[in-house]
Amino acid sequence: MTEATFTVHPSPVGDVLLVTTAAGLVSMHVLHGSERDVDEQLAALTVLLHTVPGRDDSDADDVRRQLDEYFEHRRTAFDLTLDWRLVRGFSRDALEAVCRIPYAQTAGYGEVAVTAGIPRAARAVGNACARTPFSIVVPVHRVVRADGSIGGYGGRAEVKRYLLEHERAAGE
Repeated sequence: MTEATFTVHPSPVGDVLLVTTAAGLVSMHVLHGSERDVDEQLAALTVLLHTVPGRDDSDADDVRRQLDEYFEHRRTAFDLTLDWRLVRGFSRDALEAVCRIPYAQTAGYGEVAVTAGIPRAARAVGNACARTPFSIVVPVHRVVRADGSIGGYGGRAEVKRYLLEHERAAGE
């Protein structure tokens, strides 16, 4: 059984649930504002990780520091060890391709599919982005629809819009 720990960290887009294992950051999600959301996320991760994450506010110090630096416009890329165990196959290829989208720029789902090696897999890229366990640090907010509209972000389009505007503002 893998041990995992969690903490909740404040950010300009809301509290962020950070879950780490000995292998690295395994999950990072912007919460929807309730304690129930934390409980639901942790319950789902307990099943996926086969362990109950325990609260430890110090295990994710590096993640919290880098997240704060990102929101303070002092970081344009994350340098974190990611525990990819919750992502398999093409989804991982797609998310790794997303990591190559430059800060403050966007790419279409189809463009990411080409970069990930399967040009006709735009819909699969969308699914990978929607299910990413690594919100913000794997910048799925930089993936947009072919017509340039921002598309979804786990039902929180306002968070995606904020992240895109935040990055664009850093370059001005």
